[in-house]
Amino acid sequence: MNPKFLEVLQHEGPVTIITINAHPAHVVNTWMSYITLKENQLLIPAAGMHSIEADFPQDNHLTLTFGSKAVEGTVGPGAGFHVHGTGEFVDHGAAFDQKQAEFPWLTRMLIVTIDDVQQKI
Repeated sequence: MNPKFLEVLQHEGPVTIITINAHPAHVVNTWMSYITLKENQLLIPAAGMHSIEADFPQDNHLTLTFGSKAVEGTVGPGAGFHVHGTGEFVDHGAAFDQKQAEFPWLTRMLIVTIDDVQQKI
């Protein structure tokens, strides 16, 4: 995993989640502090996100954006990343139960399996 990306994850900020092949593309947001990185997966609590969930039967590919001004980027202060992967929603299991204990408002958990992490700035 990219060390600079791991450093960005340590800071609070918005994360944008986009269904890249939907027409139109759907966009939702969450916070970096809600996300757990486990090996090559991002575990994200979900209470809404119905628009991207509705896109998954046709295509579950996603792009997520992450960034922090607190991390040195490629040309100065600020590092940003695009993460490409596939998503699935779950509503049971050990990982879901652990995330629900942390965020009791979640109804499902979005699991993103990372295919690619690209630093943009």
